[in-house]
This record gives sequence, structure tokens and C-alpha cells, in this order.
Amino acid sequence: MGRAEERRARQRGGRRAAPRPRRPLPAEAGGPAATAPAAATPAAAGRPAAAGKPAKSLIRRIFGWKKILGTFFGVCLLGILGFVGLYLYVDVPEGNAAARQQSNVYKYSDGTILARKGEVNREIVDLSKVPRKVQLTFVAAENKSFYHDSGVDFRGTARGLINTLSGKGKQGGSTITQQYVKNYYLNQDQTVTRKLKELVISLKVDREKSKDDILAGYINTSYYGRNAYGIQAAAQAYYHRDAQDLSVAQGAYLAALLQAPSQYDWAVATKTGKRLVKERWNYVLDNMVEEGWLSKTERNSLHFPYPEEPKGAPGLGGQKGYLVELANQQLEQQLMTQEGLTQSQAENAVIDKGWTITLNISRKKQSALERAVKTQLTGKLDPKKRKVDGDIQAGAASVDPKTGRIVALYGGQDYYKHYFDNATRRDYQPASTFKPVILAAALEQNATTQDGKPITADTVYDGTSRRQVLDHGSPVGFAPPNEDDVDYDKITVQQAMNKSVNSVFAQMGVDVGMDKVMSTAGRLGMDTKGMQPVPAQTLGSMGASPLEMAGIYATFANHGYRVTPTIIKSAENKGRSVEMPNPVGGSVISRTAADTVTSVLTGVVDDGTAQESVAGNPLRDGQQVAGKTGTSDENKSAWFTGYTPTLVTSVGLFGEDPKTKAHVSMKGATGLLKPPGRINGGGYPAKIWAAYTFGVTSRATFDLNTTQGAAVAPVETPSWTHTPTRTPSQTPTSEPPTSTSPSETPSQTPSRTPSQTPPTQTPPTQTPTSRPPTPSLTPENPLDPQDDQQQ
Repeated sequence: MGRAEERRARQRGGRRAAPRPRRPLPAEAGGPAATAPAAATPAAAGRPAAAGKPAKSLIRRIFGWKKILGTFFGVCLLGILGFVGLYLYVDVPEGNAAARQQSNVYKYSDGTILARKGEVNREIVDLSKVPRKVQLTFVAAENKSFYHDSGVDFRGTARGLINTLSGKGKQGGSTITQQYVKNYYLNQDQTVTRKLKELVISLKVDREKSKDDILAGYINTSYYGRNAYGIQAAAQAYYHRDAQDLSVAQGAYLAALLQAPSQYDWAVATKTGKRLVKERWNYVLDNMVEEGWLSKTERNSLHFPYPEEPKGAPGLGGQKGYLVELANQQLEQQLMTQEGLTQSQAENAVIDKGWTITLNISRKKQSALERAVKTQLTGKLDPKKRKVDGDIQAGAASVDPKTGRIVALYGGQDYYKHYFDNATRRDYQPASTFKPVILAAALEQNATTQDGKPITADTVYDGTSRRQVLDHGSPVGFAPPNEDDVDYDKITVQQAMNKSVNSVFAQMGVDVGMDKVMSTAGRLGMDTKGMQPVPAQTLGSMGASPLEMAGIYATFANHGYRVTPTIIKSAENKGRSVEMPNPVGGSVISRTAADTVTSVLTGVVDDGTAQESVAGNPLRDGQQVAGKTGTSDENKSAWFTGYTPTLVTSVGLFGEDPKTKAHVSMKGATGLLKPPGRINGGGYPAKIWAAYTFGVTSRATFDLNTTQGAAVAPVETPSWTHTPTRTPSQTPTSEPPTSTSPSETPSQTPSRTPSQTPPTQTPPTQTPTSRPPTPSLTPENPLDPQDDQQQ
């Protein structure tokens, strides 16, 4: 063996290679191979058959490249044969989308009919009636290669199939042809069978019909929102004109709508929705320039075409339209979550598709809420006498805190007259109704003041108006004024909640940490996306809806278990039932924290800003109540969100210019308030709340696990020893005696009975809610309830 062979042998295994065998001689030549015994061979001797060629492993013998390649081509062949078979098997069905539309039936919780909605608002128009550039806006929005492709986006369809099989559900991109087939011939189901049928039918439709026929079918069958099917109905719904009169800019807006009709409807869109639809509108026009369908000059001259005010659908007058719309939205959201539908697909799957939807709405409570709004507010408005009366909008939501069911809702005076639902709108500030969230965060985080004292209901703060907020001794550049710029000097947290003292809660928010405050708000149910954790948020300067605030307070009432209000009791369609999520979730704050907030909020009712309208209401009959008032800057909104042990209701009043929709002041509305005529949370909102709530609830008692707050009977030993220095007018009626200082004269004592006895006497056990409201504020008090200037 040569050196090279030895080196190769060492590389193979370190063994000396056996000498290469000589080629055997043919047997007929008489060579040794003809007569050698079989046992003489290496294999027979038990040695490896070829020391220079190692044996193949089991994996290599099973997964050889030839086998893998053969398997791959076999699968491809089976797939091709399967698709050919499917193509031959599936026929293009008869399309009649309008005939497939069925009425949705909406019922009250007791099963009686609320509304039946299903009249299809559709008028088919010939493509020749639609301006050419308007046609192209839809192509630019959805499928730029429409005029050149085969009608199918194979990559998008494959992605959709993979997503469906993996459980993700959402469909990949599809062509105009595929969307037309789905709308006209099939449905919105996210199944492999439906997607394969869509693929085959789209290929056949693309071969059998012209591109113009397909485009006409697409724009005539799509849903645009506002109960409008097809471009003619959409043109009327959004611009009050025929499709043939649409401009390019208007066509681009309608094309943009198809991605998310309700989210992009300018009349009801959120700030995010408005931003997104403008971006989509620009995207459509930019694509037209890119494809050479629109000149840059014309593109630059176009301005966003704001749509006209919507009109309510037939049969949905009064409150019915608001109830139906919220039910549709919640069902669509569940289908998006459960089946992976896009928003557009979900709307198409719900609107007029034969659903039977039973709501949680109680006929009795719904009627009572509508009556309360009319008797306490709208019946006193006269826009002919006072222009400001025409600016007043009311919204309310009522929730069962134990079940999360929305039992009554007030969206506006009439769905036909005000399309925007005031119960769900989030564009007005909740103001001081946010203060309980700050207290909840402080209690949950075991937060302390700047000098290290735990924050409780009895903690003393400086209530001076415009006091500079400090962060460990350093000013943070925020010094909010109190209502009417009133100074309160030293004041407890309970008293500060009763009087809604801005300076106290601004400091408390910084003491807790605004990031923790906003985190707590999010856990309680507030949509905090995009909100900055800055001290100004302590004034409730963010946007929120009555329904949202009702959910937050319901979580307090439910001892810290998250309540997400739902209007749907059940939803069925052709034997199929959609399971709605449980409105009551897990604990998001401790029971002690939630119950302490409830206890403190009883003081707002009995001794604070809601005392006159709620505590002193003759219908109360001993009912226990917790709640908070709120009045925003410039009197543009006013709130009362309150609850009994069995019912939570949030009422909001909003100043809205009926033409421009701008937020305006409500000051002077009804003409019944003394100057300056400010609408406060403790006024009309609290009166609506009381008239409704006391009419539909029975006396019940809060089951609280706390030793703090106004709902806790005063103890013989005070929990804090600060000697008050404030004037008599700054002593709220809900506070127990906190000191035996001789400087406190009888006129300075609270109206609570225990405070009228010697400090050593055992106080009565009755709770604040059981005593009659006895105003003890002196005439010089700047927050005299008779002046209706509470916040």
C-alpha cells in the first residue's frame, strides 16, 4: 500500500486499508475464482463487504433523494389530477345575491320582537352609467392587475388556505373576480371547501365573462355600509347623487370604504378610522397615477370628499336603530375573532343574512330610560327659543354588573335624526368620572404620598387650587385649577372625591405614577391605546363613551372582576349558533381596592356633588348608591356614572353643533338654571340617572370588604389625627369626626348623627345611605348645591 492509500485509510477510520482484490479470472479459463470456496470471500468471513465503502444508514435507505423526488412529483401529480377533477366537478352556480338576502330579526331579552331588518337597498346599474375613472378607482383599490390576470391570485389563495388549515382563518389577498364570486355566488365562510370552490369558479367566470361584466358585478354586489348594497345605493347614501354623477374623488372614497365599511364611514368613524380612510383614499389615487389612469396634475387638484350626513334605515326609528347597530357590531367583532374574518367580510356575513339575534335589552328598563331622558331633559329643550338647546345630545348605557348584560341604552333622540350613537361615541372627555380610576390605582399599588404616607380614603392632601404638582419635591409643570378656582387647603381623599377637587387627584396621579394609573384604566376596561401617561389625564381629558364608563364602574361594583358589557344574548343563523364571550372575566383589581372605591363613591352621592339630585331624590327610598359626577372644560360634556348593588348606569350630555359636529358649550341650555347656566354632572345627568334607576330597582345593600370610605360607619378611634384648618364651608357632610380639637365648633361638625354625640359615645351602626340628606353647607360655601356648580 502506498502512502497516499494509507493516508486515505486513516481519514476513513484510522485503519490500514485492505489490499485491493485482484479481478478474478473467468471460470472457464480455469482461474482460482472458479474453484475457490464461498467461505473464502470477505462477506462470508463476517468482515465488511467493502472496507472502503461504508454501509448506508437506515435514514439514507428510507429517505434517499430518488425517493424524495419521486414522492414530490407524485404529490404534485395527485394535486393536479385533483384540481382537474374539481374543475370538472364544480359548476358556476346561479347567482342571485339579492334573492339570498334575508331579514335579520332582533328580539328583546324576553323574546318579543324589537325590529325586523332586511329590506335590501340595492339598485343595479349598468357599468356604462358609471364614469370610467370612477370604475378605475375600484381596480386601483383592490386589484391593479385586474385587466391582465386570470381572475385568481394563486399566491394569495394558497396563503388563505394555509391560514385556514392552521387556524389563523384570515384570507390572503384575492382579486376582484374572486371577491365578486364570493359575494355573488358563494358566502363569507372561511373553510377550505369554500376557498377551493371560489378558486375554480373564479377561473371559469374569468373565461366566460368579460372583465367589464365582472367589474360591474363586483361594484353592484359589494356592501358599502349605511345599508347600501351596490354603487348606486352607496352614491345616494354617501353623496345624495346617482352613480353616474360621482366624481373621481368620491369614487375613490367609495372604493376605499369596501375594506371596512363601518369603520371608514366618516359620520361615525373614530379619529383612527378617519385617518385610515384618508390614507386608503390617497392610496387609491396614487395607484391610479402609477397605472397611468390619472394625471399627476389632476391628482394634486383633488381634495378629500367629505360625505353627507347619513339617513337611518327604514323601520329603525327612535332607539331601535342604535340597539340594532350595536348588536351588529358586537356580532361582527365576534365573527372576526372566532372565524378570522376581516371587518368587511364580517359585515357581509351579518347584514341582512337571516340572523335571529336576541338582545339583553329589557323592555321595561329600556322604556324607563327613554322616559327618564324625556322628562328630565329633552322635554325641557326648545331650539326655537334657545339656539344652544339644539346642541344638546344625550347618551346612556345601563349594565347589570353581575352578568355584564346591557339592559338599556339611549343613543340619541332618534336614529333618523342623529345617526351617531351617543352611548358608544368616544370623542368627549369623561372629566371627573375618571377620578375613581386614579384612586383604584393608588389602592391597588399600595401607593404613598410624597412624604411616604399610604394613600387611603383618610389621607390628607393639599386642596389648594392651581397648586403645583410635585414629583418627590420637584415640580412637574402641571397646576390644575379646581372648579370655580376654589381653594380647599387641607382635605382628605374622601372629601376631595366628594367635592371633585382637581388639585388633589392631579397630585395623587403623580404619586401613584401615571403609567400605573393608565395601566389600571386599561385593565378596568378603558381603551387606552395611544393615550399618554401624563398628569393632565387625571382630569379625564381622554375620550370615553357612556358604555365604556359603565363597564369600568361595573367592574368596581363586581368587586374587581372585569365586566365587558354585551348587548347580545344569543345569535343564530340557519341552525348555527355563535357563542358570545363571557362578559364577566377574571379579577383585574383586588376586591378590597374595588370595594373601597365603591365605599368612597357613596360619599359623592350622600355628601358631595350628587347630593341634591340623587341623595335627596324622593324616589330613593333608602337605596344605597355610589357614583361620580363629571363636567369637562368649557362645559362641553357633563356626566353622572353611578350604581346600586344591582345596576350600573352612565349618563352623558354632550354639546355638539348639529351642522359642523364641533364640540360646543352647553351653557344656558333649557333656560332653567341660574346664571351662568352651567350644565353640571350633578344636574341633568344625575337627575336622569335617578329618575331611571330608582324606578327600576329595589332596595339593596352593598356587600363591601373594606374598612375605608363613606359607606363605613365611623369608629370611636379616628384613623387619622390631622387637625383640620379649613373653614366650616369646606367640611363635607359625609365625613365622620376626625378630631376632638376644641377649635371645631358645632357648626363645623358633619351632619352625620355620630358627630353630634360626645367622642366617647359609641356611634350608631347605620350606613350613610340610610339617613336623610341634610345639607350642612353654609351659604358662603362656593359649592352651594343650590348654585348647581358642582363638578
